[in-house]
Amino acid sequence: MSRTRRDPFLDVIRVGAVLLVVVQHWLMPVLASNGHTVETGNALTTPGWWLLTWLSQVMPVVFFAGGAANLHSYRASTDTKAWLASRLRRLILPVLPLAAVWVALPSMLLRIGVPPQPVDIAGGISAQLLWFLVVYLIVVALTPLMARAHDRFGLGVLVPLAAMAVLVDVVRFAGLPEAGFVNAVVIWVAVHQLGLCYADGRFELGKRVHAAMAAAGFGAVALMVACGPYAQSMIGMPGAPMSNMSPPAAVLLPLAIGQLGLLLLARPALSRLAGPAVNAVAARCTTIYLWHMPALVVVAGTMVVGMGYRTPDPGSFAWFAVAPMWLTCTGLVLAGLVRVFGRFETGGGRAVPPRAAVAVSYLAATVGLLGLTVRGFAPDGPGLFEGPVPWAVLVLAGVALCTHDRERATLGATRSADLTLPTAQPAVLAPAAAHPAHR
Repeated sequence: MSRTRRDPFLDVIRVGAVLLVVVQHWLMPVLASNGHTVETGNALTTPGWWLLTWLSQVMPVVFFAGGAANLHSYRASTDTKAWLASRLRRLILPVLPLAAVWVALPSMLLRIGVPPQPVDIAGGISAQLLWFLVVYLIVVALTPLMARAHDRFGLGVLVPLAAMAVLVDVVRFAGLPEAGFVNAVVIWVAVHQLGLCYADGRFELGKRVHAAMAAAGFGAVALMVACGPYAQSMIGMPGAPMSNMSPPAAVLLPLAIGQLGLLLLARPALSRLAGPAVNAVAARCTTIYLWHMPALVVVAGTMVVGMGYRTPDPGSFAWFAVAPMWLTCTGLVLAGLVRVFGRFETGGGRAVPPRAAVAVSYLAATVGLLGLTVRGFAPDGPGLFEGPVPWAVLVLAGVALCTHDRERATLGATRSADLTLPTAQPAVLAPAAAHPAHR
């Protein structure tokens, strides 16, 4: 049986993972500008820093926590359509203001004289992180199926998923690199499945087993990196011959096991961190994730392009001295953006669209987000789908389809018709079922 009470451990690790993503993305860029173009680098290319990514690559933690939370909320729901619709609204509504701002902003910046190259970079990095929502929507859509498989096979579901991930890598490294993108679904579904197992208490195995998980997971990562084709860094590096993240590689599976082992060892201490501050951040996690790169764009555009600031050499005394100030500036900008746009994360209503509408809404939102991820927010090109507008419209259509409740609309129309007939008897209507917007 799954846990019935809210698990503070899941809230803490989800919030911690998102905040670590934010801080890492703010500290990674090595920037310089001549006023017309921006030179970019990555601080994690500093010799030896790749080892940090074995802990700082926290996407496995995000999908694990999402799996546990999704199983809780799915089992608490009484209608699969309602659950899927609420999940999509919760994830995609915060994207709408981001798309609205960035569809118009690049053209405005170009008109006031901002050079094209920095504008292209800003639009690209503000859209590229949407890949997570593309994959997560697919994982959520598969949750009812994977929950049934979990109920029947438990941890056994992970075996074919892991085998498939390895097979995809074999094909990828045999000369068909495009095949690797299949693992964008396989690997993250597998990590999400670990969360389902945790939610059912499958990892209540004691500290010795958790320590063994950590040792085995990181040991397998080390072996795969040393003897296989996998990169040392768990985050894609510029100019590297291969990336473990784009597309995801099978080495991320033992990395997830190793990280999970460490987290379970620290679970008592981590759970004690739960409280109002964690809850406040948890309620705005999607907004924080979506807007943290635009916050960086604001600070970098002002400091680097506008004032000629150059990032000190990573690892130098100057770099460590400047880092707190850089984080403070971007943090203040992000706080303002979250205050303005955070309200979109809790809206969306409780509509229960027809099954077909839910399916089409997931398809439209996923394709739209994928288009924005690939194309970015650069101004429209000569082709219809070379700019952000058509893809943003698809995302909007997905949300619209998932916020229309045909049954309630019909009931509303019936009530309106009854009010126009003075001799009609009051209609006896069953109250509409309340479907909570599960987190």
